Amino acid sequence: MRAVVFAYHDVGVHCLKALLAAGIQVELVITHQDDPNENVWFGSVIQLCSEQRITYITPSAVELKNFIPQLQAIAPDYIFSFYYRNMISAEMLACAKIAALNMHGSLLPKYRGRAPVNWAILHGETKTGASLHVMEVKPDAGDIVGQSEVSIGPNETATEVFVKVSQAAVKVLQAALPELIEGYVPRKPNNLAQGSYFGGRKPADGQIHWNQTASQVHNLIRAVAPPYPGAFTDWEGQIRIVARSSLQGPFPEKLDLGAQGIQVVDNRVFGICGDHQAIEILEWFPAKTN
Repeated sequence: MRAVVFAYHDVGVHCLKALLAAGIQVELVITHQDDPNENVWFGSVIQLCSEQRITYITPSAVELKNFIPQLQAIAPDYIFSFYYRNMISAEMLACAKIAALNMHGSLLPKYRGRAPVNWAILHGETKTGASLHVMEVKPDAGDIVGQSEVSIGPNETATEVFVKVSQAAVKVLQAALPELIEGYVPRKPNNLAQGSYFGGRKPADGQIHWNQTASQVHNLIRAVAPPYPGAFTDWEGQIRIVARSSLQGPFPEKLDLGAQGIQVVDNRVFGICGDHQAIEILEWFPAKTN
């Protein structure tokens, strides 16, 4: 069974390893060069390809279409996409003889689109997961091949949940591979009407608005905690990154729950929120200046 794989990030590394372990012949990997302006805290698909002597290319989004003839010549049984960041055209998807399949970091149809783990935490979800689905031109819209659910703890950060989702992605892929190798693609409907779609997030989206509820602020802090850009607030004229917080008391009686923003009491740092509730800031530090 032959495949072309689009892959990046930890999910790309782990799922590519799962394909190789199952005996899939990976003819070509299409990945990304790391962005020098991004905090690269995850595994390297390029390194794995080099170690396994797999041919790989790193075209830009504009250059991608130039490789359609190469994919047509390979004529793979499957195209897999594991956290590849660029859109893959219908013409490219059509190069797969059996199916083109994508691994998405949510329980589809919820949280289609970008940054699904971050958005799930931001919305206070208690579970998420990984979904393997048939690729269509519309993002994350094809039939679901398999899913695996993971829990989200009340204080877990996006990075901690992402580790779980990466493990779930491998679990889903390994469960599906025996049938895929036989040429059968199990499918169940991906009911988009019951789901949601979210776009990408920018560092500026991490600004804390103290008029929100304590739960909303806590979820924001968890959703973008380092190594993501981080939630931030102004304190005494300095922008500070809030890396870790807690909703659990007890809180000092000296806190003024009517005054939104940062308060320091008994050498502890708190944020007073719009619902007159407090969060304790357990870890924060000055933001880097350019």
